[in-house]
Amino acid sequence: MSETTTHTIWLTQEAFDKLQGELDHLSGPGRAEVSQKIARAREEGDLRENGGYHAAREEQGVQEARIRQLADMLRRAEVGEPPAHADEVGPGTQVTIAFDGDESDTETFVLGSRELLGLDESVGTNVYSPQSPLGSAILGRKKGDAVSYTAPNGRSIDVTIVKVEPFQS
Repeated sequence: MSETTTHTIWLTQEAFDKLQGELDHLSGPGRAEVSQKIARAREEGDLRENGGYHAAREEQGVQEARIRQLADMLRRAEVGEPPAHADEVGPGTQVTIAFDGDESDTETFVLGSRELLGLDESVGTNVYSPQSPLGSAILGRKKGDAVSYTAPNGRSIDVTIVKVEPFQS
């Protein structure tokens, strides 16, 4: 698997636009608002016991971390529509897997950026990243393929790909 495949984040245009809007707000008006809060709190006096100042500084730290996260994601984003035809698992596909080959124990999800959740209202299913243990195990596989992957708890999990189709928004 190429480095591009493992580090690219697949997003719909709608999700990309929402993330870009959030980044623009946080790095512009959002920064100004937090700076004003810090300045107002500084005017209150002793900073060692100033709860408002410490809360504003904490807010600033969280906001700056989110700005860095968004900038990185948008830099690595691959924006596009789901593939028109899907015969193998890839970003933008909706996949149904059966655990341990038991077709009564299935899960359906979209392979793409977890940022799709909550950003694109058309996504009503779980989203797994191609970089996740499950995502990387099934990437490039086809319907009927059986694969094993190691879960974060160290347990080996066997799945069979039951269905692969383009994600329908």
